[in-house]
Amino acid sequence: MPRDDREDTGAQKGIIRKIVQPMKVFLSENAFMGLLLSSAEVYKRESLGYLLGYRLDDRFIVEYAFSLQTAMRKRRGVIFHRRDQIKILPILSKFSKLQIVGDFHSHTPYGTSKGIAEPSPEDIKEMEEDNLYVIIAINEIGKSRSWKENIDCSISGSMGSFFFKISAYYYPGAKNSPRRAPIFCPFPPGLKVG
Repeated sequence: MPRDDREDTGAQKGIIRKIVQPMKVFLSENAFMGLLLSSAEVYKRESLGYLLGYRLDDRFIVEYAFSLQTAMRKRRGVIFHRRDQIKILPILSKFSKLQIVGDFHSHTPYGTSKGIAEPSPEDIKEMEEDNLYVIIAINEIGKSRSWKENIDCSISGSMGSFFFKISAYYYPGAKNSPRRAPIFCPFPPGLKVG
């Protein structure tokens, strides 16, 4: 079929389209433990913290998850002042192999609703391009459940009296919606790096 040369294609207009590469998330034992402990410690209020590690073309490697202690925690939300971030940035800059690759927070039960591991509209509004966002749903549980990888790319299981579901998202930029990233974590036993 002959092509109409008068037709304007994206290439002719000089538009460069960014190809969004699917991302994976690899959690170390330290990061995994930090996510669970930060969420359980303030249960019924949301946790908030930074994810430290590095980013490659197709994956985030998360070595540490540390809680932001000055955050004002609420049942549905966390307030963190950027002025507090300024205090830690000079210290983090001394660790050349690690950087802040994103943040994490928990979603807890509220009323009759259980905590879910999905971003709220407010969460999405705050997302920045190329950062990683981990959401930990934490709910009380009566019966222990083994840890497993779920079809929705999350991982879930119980520890102590809590059931956790951990999901990861990254935001490829404007005009896109947050994308799920599969989580690979060798901890606790039963989960393996894919």
